[in-house]
Amino acid sequence: MRYIRFRDPSGSVRRGTFDDGTIRFGDRTYDPETADVLPPCEPTKIVCVGLNYADHAAERDSELPDRPLLFFKTPNTVAAHGSTVTLPDGKERVDWEAELAVVIGEQCRNVAAEDAMAVVEGYTCLNDISNRDDQDREQNWIRGKAFDNAAPMGPVVATPDEVPDDAAIELRVDGETKQASSIDQFIFSVPELIAEITTHITLEAGDVISTGTPAGVGPLSDGDHVEVEIDGIGTLEHDVDA
Repeated sequence: MRYIRFRDPSGSVRRGTFDDGTIRFGDRTYDPETADVLPPCEPTKIVCVGLNYADHAAERDSELPDRPLLFFKTPNTVAAHGSTVTLPDGKERVDWEAELAVVIGEQCRNVAAEDAMAVVEGYTCLNDISNRDDQDREQNWIRGKAFDNAAPMGPVVATPDEVPDDAAIELRVDGETKQASSIDQFIFSVPELIAEITTHITLEAGDVISTGTPAGVGPLSDGDHVEVEIDGIGTLEHDVDA
């Protein structure tokens, strides 16, 4: 099943199902091309994972981590499918990073890896937009990772049964493929990430874990049209205003 949040013509926020290119809520259907699609969830926090693909660690000239590298994106970073993301002013390099995002379904803490999938509502697509100018200068990555609208996500939440264990992940800019990999290349699996994160942090329903990006990151430019596609979920699209 795939779920989508949208605003109907009356202005009410709805959570419908998305199938065969159609949004359904109750006994009505809506066209996704004209619907006001909203972010697929409302996280209190996004816990992001750095260097979870070996090829990305190599392109960043970094050693492979011996435990998940974690940082936060805050709620102000969330942007919807179909939005236009305004990049920070005066920066030389702000990169795209296609990622599988895990949406948590219930409040949880101290979840064992073998039980972790029980707290997962589903998966969505996320672009972990990264301001390298400041990321490379600071330790906690507030300027680098947590600026407004730095986490476009969507368009849907797909339940885990919809997403293959080796789902392909691809990012395109203006139709040109820039990143192409699969989620079976993770260094740390989704259950391992949930177990590690919940050892230290209570996750709430709607919170997101962004699982890291493969090789192929690169700089965004004014007017870019970005697509993040993951098997079983669909395609997140957004534009760029620099």
